[in-house]
Amino acid sequence: MSLTWEGDEPPGPMSINTLGWVRVFLRGLLIVATIGTGLAILLPLRLIERPIHGMFRPWTPHITRVVCRLSLVWMGLGYERRGTPMRGAGAIVANHSSWLDIFTLNAGNPVYFVSKSEVAGWPGIGFLARATGTVFIARDRKEARAQTELFQTRLMAGQRLLFFPEGTSTDGLHVLPFKSTLFEAFFADGLRDVLSVQPVSVTYHAPEGGEPRTYGWWGDMEFGPHLLHTLALSRQGRVVVVYHGPIKVSAIGNRKALAAACEAAVRSGLELV
Repeated sequence: MSLTWEGDEPPGPMSINTLGWVRVFLRGLLIVATIGTGLAILLPLRLIERPIHGMFRPWTPHITRVVCRLSLVWMGLGYERRGTPMRGAGAIVANHSSWLDIFTLNAGNPVYFVSKSEVAGWPGIGFLARATGTVFIARDRKEARAQTELFQTRLMAGQRLLFFPEGTSTDGLHVLPFKSTLFEAFFADGLRDVLSVQPVSVTYHAPEGGEPRTYGWWGDMEFGPHLLHTLALSRQGRVVVVYHGPIKVSAIGNRKALAAACEAAVRSGLELV
């Protein structure tokens, strides 16, 4: 995230009762076991995959997809996918509401997230991000050219990179204006004529009668308490992921027009129920 969206005041801290802690333990245990098993398969397989396919990863992203889908099941969060994930060279752009986006977007389609460089140093999460091929970018304009070249290399290798053009997460009820800077990489020679960008709308529905912003994670909200509260919920809500038709980069004039077209598509698919 380049900036922090403050929006409305986040909900206050929620207390967790005894049954809630039991749910935290059981759900957390299943998720940790699933992630651990996935890594035990993925890391050795990557040692075989790398010398054969280089940057292209035809096998290991499918392990990540299964792990994330199972994690949503253990969490109890309902998952619905609409539309068809794109195939072939391209990028994905989506609205950003929560750390849960990692699971919900990986569950529907093998992708490689583009994340701020600070995440690489986060305990646990940084390791998982590196293991699954996340692309880390700095907030320094001096790095812009090098980052663009890295995007081009990864895209040319057949990887589908996933960007959050809002630049920050929200409460899940808003879509912020898309920043166009990162779209510039799509217009590079060798990419413009072969690349498509697929907009994706992610909508979290709170449990019946619950706070509408239950799954939103924004502002100064801490990760740990939000994670525990999510796992402790007696009833979970659901998430709907809508894959819109891919937009061919060659059919769009420039990065600002492409960002606007993607933003309009994402907004059209956001369900605020």
